[in-house]
Amino acid sequence: MRSKFIRYGMAALAICVYGATDAIASGGTFTRGCAARDMQIMMLIEASGISPQAKNDAVRTIMHARVMCFEGQVVDALALYDNIAESVTWSLSSQRP
Repeated sequence: MRSKFIRYGMAALAICVYGATDAIASGGTFTRGCAARDMQIMMLIEASGISPQAKNDAVRTIMHARVMCFEGQVVDALALYDNIAESVTWSLSSQRP
């Protein structure tokens, strides 16, 4: 009886793993444009001297843009990355005397 549960459990696990890897392989794609813009924005944030709250907000928005890229909404995600860059550079210019 116990071996049946183990077999069924292993079969269910195999189906879940297969389904997850199949969804990742055929599902969303993170395009080169998104990846390049993501790296640029992350480097901009790391090099900037903006407040911790502003960094937190920017990283949260980056995560949203990543999800959008993964779902195939590349144009909207790139616009979101541009908004992040504008807000970070605006914060930097307003901090300088």
